[in-house]
Amino acid sequence: MSTDELFLGSDAGDAAYREAMARATDAVLAFADAETPYSGRSPEALDAVLDAPVLPDTGVGLPAALDEVATTVLPHSVGTSNPRCAAHLQCPPMVPGLAAEAMLTAANQSLDSFDQAPAATVLEQQVVEALRELFGLPASADGVFTSGGTQSNFQALLLARDRHCHRAFDRDVQTAGLPPAASSLRILCSEAAHFTGKQAAHHLGLGEDAVVSVPTDGDHRLSLDALDETLASLDAAGAVPFALVGTAGTTDFGSIDPLAALADRADEHDLWFHVDAAYGGALALTDDARLDGIERADSLAVDFHKLFYQPISCGALLVRDGDEFRWMARNAAYLNPASDDASGVPNLVAKSVQTTRRFDALKPYVAFRALGRDRLGALVSATLDLATAAADLLDAADDFELVHEPTLNAVVFRYRPRLVDDHAVSRLNAAIRRRLLDDGRAIVARTEVDGVTSLKFTLLNPRTTLDDVAAMLDVVRECGETALAQEVVA
Repeated sequence: MSTDELFLGSDAGDAAYREAMARATDAVLAFADAETPYSGRSPEALDAVLDAPVLPDTGVGLPAALDEVATTVLPHSVGTSNPRCAAHLQCPPMVPGLAAEAMLTAANQSLDSFDQAPAATVLEQQVVEALRELFGLPASADGVFTSGGTQSNFQALLLARDRHCHRAFDRDVQTAGLPPAASSLRILCSEAAHFTGKQAAHHLGLGEDAVVSVPTDGDHRLSLDALDETLASLDAAGAVPFALVGTAGTTDFGSIDPLAALADRADEHDLWFHVDAAYGGALALTDDARLDGIERADSLAVDFHKLFYQPISCGALLVRDGDEFRWMARNAAYLNPASDDASGVPNLVAKSVQTTRRFDALKPYVAFRALGRDRLGALVSATLDLATAAADLLDAADDFELVHEPTLNAVVFRYRPRLVDDHAVSRLNAAIRRRLLDDGRAIVARTEVDGVTSLKFTLLNPRTTLDDVAAMLDVVRECGETALAQEVVA
């Protein structure tokens, strides 16, 4: 290819782009239309399939390179658009988001400074404003787009830590680092909270031991009684909690902590109240009241690459008081000089832990504009209804055990064909999960509940039907019967 053909902005480059995108589109559609959600290839088999030199001395040309991807990479990828792909919080991306992804990638805006992304900067702020209204936050709220819940949770706890250190120790952590007394600081969350709370504590220099996991109730929600006991014991021990994390959608059960009551406790004990709504935040699109209290959060994380059906990666952090971003803001003369702040130039790098940052806000923007709140909410509600129907199907089957009534659209269950002890059931379901991946007809997750390996449907796909669920259970049953016949389980 000539140099002109490699870049947009010339007749040759524009033509090459059209041809490449058409070829890529055909490859993606063939992949999306595959009969099964996975080919069943093992890591060793994939290593043999993907054996072409990555950086040859002489290139093969763009059409050949794209055809290689179409024949060797995509066919052995997980088909997230397949109705029988039901393992993780890895959604089928909707067409509006895919179109937006193509546009934002080609435009290649960088959201660190206004002069690199003028329209993108303004549009991100407008999307953040729409999110503020969606979650009922006050006019003082602000936010920034992130790569997802991990980054959002980390950044929220960074702001919480630095605010506390300023108030309690008159310490500017950004310049002076952590004070000696930081060893007493604690973060509270439920024992079912996402591991990124502990990960953030590590990255913030507090250590994972700074995270205190509070027991949950029978619905896998943070127990208020246990929280009160924990707060009392921490006070007696001289430990200082500074943040309370509520979860709106745990990964295993979709459980939603009692957010309003947690907000009360946070107010009473002067804690930063963060809500991890990466999974369950999409309930705000519906009439479901289980997010009541989220509007009182000091910060919240929401992911669009889960129940908002956008391509990875796409998340946001919202902060109740936008001035709290000052704890991490900085100025660089070449990027966002202080004079820009004084004149009102919106350089968003001051609100992010990233410098170069994608225009990911375009994806939910196009989806919101194209579908509207009602249609998006209906998609979410349809998956919740399917999870309820799937639980009923499992509950009525003699050889399956429903572990918990679903809260969102995660359904946890076990294959249990006869009266055997938990140890044998655990081994059996672990063997089934291994066989399912080799089989490829259904992608099902695994987890552990009370020490027993369990299986899980994460029913994010609005196109998945109860017939698809029944078909996946048949595959689970087949794999289980094979494991039993081969005496995998004693």
